[in-house]
Amino acid sequence: MNSLIKLRSNLLQNFSRTIVVRKSSTRPPWQWPEKEGMYDPQFEKEGCGVGMLVSIDGEPSASKLMTLARKLSLSIDGEPSAKLMTLARKLSLSMHHRGGYSYDLMTGDGEPSAKLMTLARKLSLSMHHRGGYSYDLMTGDGAGVLTAIPHMLYANVLKNKQDVVLPSPDNYATGLVFMDNSNYIESQDKFAALAESLNLSVIAWRKVPVDNSVIGELARHGEPLIKQVFVVPKPNVPPAEHDRKYYILRKIATHTIQTSNRRFYICSLNSRTIVYKGHLTAKQLWVYFADLLHPNYITNQVLVHNRFSTNTLPCWELAHPYRILCHNGEINTIKGNTHWMRAREATMESEALGDDLTKIYPIIESQNSDSASLDCMVEFLMHAGNRSLPEVIMTLIPEAWHQDPTMSEEKKSFYKWSACAMEPWDGPALIAFTDGKYVGAVQDRNGLRPSRFYVTKDNLLVMASEIDIYDIEDPCNIIVKSRLKPGRMLFVDLQHKKLIRDEELKNTICQLRPYKKWLKEQLLTMDDFRKADVEARGNVDVPIKPLNMSDRRLNLFNYFQQLIDRQLVHMFTEKREAMASMGHDTPIACLSQHNLLLYDYFKQGFAQVTNPPVDVARENVVMSLECPIGPAGNLLSPNAQQAHRLWLEKPILSIQDMEVLKRTKYRNWSANVVSTTYNVNEGLGGLKFHIDRICKEAEQASKTSQILVLSDRNTSERDIPVRMLLALGAVHQHLLNTKTRMNIAILVETGEAKLVHDMAVLLGYGADAICPYLALELGAGLRKVGILSEEFTDEIIFRNYLEALSNGLLNVMARAGITVLQSYKNAQIFEALGIGEDIIKKCFKGTPSRLGGLTMNMLGCSKMERFLNTYQQPEYQRAVKELGLYHYRMGAEVHMNSPEAVALLQEAAQTKNVEAYRKFRKIDEENRKRCLLRGQLALKTLKAPIPFGEIESVEDIVKRFSTAAMNLGSLSEVCHETISKAMNQLGSRSNCGGGGEFPERYTNRETRCKVKQISSARWGVTSAYLAHADDIQIKVAQGAKPGESGVLLAEKNTPYLAKLWRIPEGVQLISPFPHYDVFSIEDLSQLIYDLNCANPEARISVKLAALAGIGVIATGAVKCKASHIVISGCDGGTGAATWTTIWNTGIPWELGVSE
Repeated sequence: MNSLIKLRSNLLQNFSRTIVVRKSSTRPPWQWPEKEGMYDPQFEKEGCGVGMLVSIDGEPSASKLMTLARKLSLSIDGEPSAKLMTLARKLSLSMHHRGGYSYDLMTGDGEPSAKLMTLARKLSLSMHHRGGYSYDLMTGDGAGVLTAIPHMLYANVLKNKQDVVLPSPDNYATGLVFMDNSNYIESQDKFAALAESLNLSVIAWRKVPVDNSVIGELARHGEPLIKQVFVVPKPNVPPAEHDRKYYILRKIATHTIQTSNRRFYICSLNSRTIVYKGHLTAKQLWVYFADLLHPNYITNQVLVHNRFSTNTLPCWELAHPYRILCHNGEINTIKGNTHWMRAREATMESEALGDDLTKIYPIIESQNSDSASLDCMVEFLMHAGNRSLPEVIMTLIPEAWHQDPTMSEEKKSFYKWSACAMEPWDGPALIAFTDGKYVGAVQDRNGLRPSRFYVTKDNLLVMASEIDIYDIEDPCNIIVKSRLKPGRMLFVDLQHKKLIRDEELKNTICQLRPYKKWLKEQLLTMDDFRKADVEARGNVDVPIKPLNMSDRRLNLFNYFQQLIDRQLVHMFTEKREAMASMGHDTPIACLSQHNLLLYDYFKQGFAQVTNPPVDVARENVVMSLECPIGPAGNLLSPNAQQAHRLWLEKPILSIQDMEVLKRTKYRNWSANVVSTTYNVNEGLGGLKFHIDRICKEAEQASKTSQILVLSDRNTSERDIPVRMLLALGAVHQHLLNTKTRMNIAILVETGEAKLVHDMAVLLGYGADAICPYLALELGAGLRKVGILSEEFTDEIIFRNYLEALSNGLLNVMARAGITVLQSYKNAQIFEALGIGEDIIKKCFKGTPSRLGGLTMNMLGCSKMERFLNTYQQPEYQRAVKELGLYHYRMGAEVHMNSPEAVALLQEAAQTKNVEAYRKFRKIDEENRKRCLLRGQLALKTLKAPIPFGEIESVEDIVKRFSTAAMNLGSLSEVCHETISKAMNQLGSRSNCGGGGEFPERYTNRETRCKVKQISSARWGVTSAYLAHADDIQIKVAQGAKPGESGVLLAEKNTPYLAKLWRIPEGVQLISPFPHYDVFSIEDLSQLIYDLNCANPEARISVKLAALAGIGVIATGAVKCKASHIVISGCDGGTGAATWTTIWNTGIPWELGVSE
């Protein structure tokens, strides 16, 4: 108990310090702001658009073109032309609103075209309405262009101004470099010396002509000196090695020359393409860089990008395009992807790079955005991994293949083998890419970023994020008009001059190697291990010993009566999580009077605004829990060995399967069991020692075994268990740091984990599979005492429990916008509330923990206290405790809505008893101090009183009051209307919630709701509804269940509601998880614009749920022209949601508002 008191004191100090925002910064202007206060740069988001233009060979006849177009295999001439740059400029400006890509332009005659110039100018205006700006209205979110190298332009400039003769195309590399004015000469010298060490020579530096009078103040503050470097290989370097040498030079230069005080960013460096970009708007891009309008700027391909960022920062480096790609979207699994890539460094060998491989580590730079990190990965696999560009894209961004019955076996085999080699980079994304030889675009597996394309008779292919950005005078000129479908690729082979359709391209790639044969020979399944165990021992059945209900481990591992009755029994019998209502009115874990498990200190993250949650009820086909585990092969050498892994269909193991794996010798696999318990007599010092011991044993196991089992089965009255999440986090981080994590699978055998959230946290911090043995033994014990009927055998209990946990995990992943478990693992989509920095650094590195809190010593004390209380109790006190966490129980956990508080409030309201209200207020204030973060703070009083004339009247103050959103599905008609009457009498505002209100109330001054909400289902939303609103609130997320939709139980669907919502009565309703017209920050901007058109007088409000990074998202909403932001917290109410959602998702609104 003393440790809990100390924790409360630490939290109060940390929370007070955290909400203070520092005004000054010593950071260089080209870097993101430091992590300070509530701000963390890792939460920066962006949204963009994609466009593609291809000028197709005009030689074939129209009929032939149409035939070819239908097949989407079109002949393309690859000669360069200045008209492509004109088109690119047009498309860039046309997509100023969401980030545009002008993609690959090629012509047959190489001559400029007045017609294309006219088209370019038209395109530049067609999508201007979505541009992202900073407060000065001059600084854009970023714009750039990637083209083929305009050799004629550079050759003439170097010859005329520096008397340098540029080699022929493909025999030199060039790129733009961002540097400091103060030390650029030293940086150039370092770069030249580095080039010489790699058998390369720098033949020229050129100052790029720019016009900074057109850019904004913020952009000018971080403006770099932009110089162009020209590099040639020495005569002894084979031509096939040229681009690889340039790549190594750029990576080493990035790691060695660029420091925290020295700016040195290479936009690109290769022999075929070049990037111009900056902290610009689309219009500014073409004026700022004089080169882009030069008549000699001739190219055969163009990618243009314009950025809409949620928070405009003067960061020139993070504008798109990068070296290979432009990206519209968000990689939700980026933290896990980068962690796994770091772990692979020890297992990788590259025939192409040889000893130079380790010189370019780390592959992904620390301050990269998700887009930049993906670009690094694509580029690395191309140069070091013996893979073509389309094969790399298929590996990193696969289709939804797991549940697709129409997909060929060959393609499924490729994707399955590829999954064994590397996890997907998952999230909503439309990506355009080019390496100079190939150009293409790919859509994510969900299709959550729009892309439309045309093919015309006059040899033009246009692709963009919106329809009709290309104004075609004669619609008959269009021969193909379509969209890029989920998981599909639009691809141009510049070498063979063909636009290749998705099916043809992927079939070719899937036949490059015998993937199906490799899988058949190498991939392992649980059935294989079971059969081998039967052959070795004759029987794999491990009888489950029914748990005695007085078993002390139940109390030790925090099984309490309500949890068993309301959650576990429901999962054992109903195959799903139990539903609950109202909300979370108990203290967060770090304020609880009980010694809770470490899982309860972690809150699940979720997607909102910048990317949508996945609607698991309607989009289950794209989701999967299948996952390969075990030693991973060399990523850079595609072969059969990469498939030699264990393929699990679900991450939850039965007790029998865990025993099979623990004793296996099949195919030379073996398991090493590391106990996470230690002798209680070692006292408080034992925790730190044994965490280090567990890490060392795990590292040793990674050198000799394929499976590591962390087990607390040895728990007894003599042996105390280390908290399993703590042990797992420490082991996972230790193996990542020693780069041995890819050598071994980590299985967790624990009595602690029992609920969906427990499993999700373990998987999110590195577990490959989990065996919740105590929960399964409890199921057998419940059957023994008659709580479960005899029909619930051990097999049925496990099967039902597995289905409940699996569906729950899919919901957890869907809330975060993640579709495959393989990508969710190690992605750390959580925020810690009440965990100190020492534990975070050792076990959960990279997890936000803004409150601070628990130290390792405090954890040791609390665990020892629980252990001693459990095992030193007399026999008659062994029964499972009742903690009262879910529902109020006398003497148990405090609840904000305690029976005493509710009774006093009712008495005060019904009898107008002032004394009853005073008592209620006192109890309520005490409960706030015990339950809520805001209860830990006090208002500061001024020394001098405020002059009476400056004090607002009561009438003016209450005008700003508003009720929470409560719809007619959660409240009765009478209650809903009564609240509206009360707020109207006060001159305040009532929020009707997402269910609308009857038209008779629209003009009734007594009963109308001034705030009208729009939820994802749009129940009750009509033009009249919007027109009669003072405020229109877009409910993006709800604090009580963020990332999840509303559920209206059938019994609540009354005739009254059915009439209002225009639905059949008496049926259960599940709202969509996301708004189906808000998949990105740009979409939110469009919805706000539409609502302003529907009711120009209304204030447009956006309701968000608090989470780490909410400040960035809210900033983006304001840039979308939202007038009002509402931040809801995890203690909000709801009509119906699962216990996991209510208890474990979202954070207190105090943290969100502070940020």
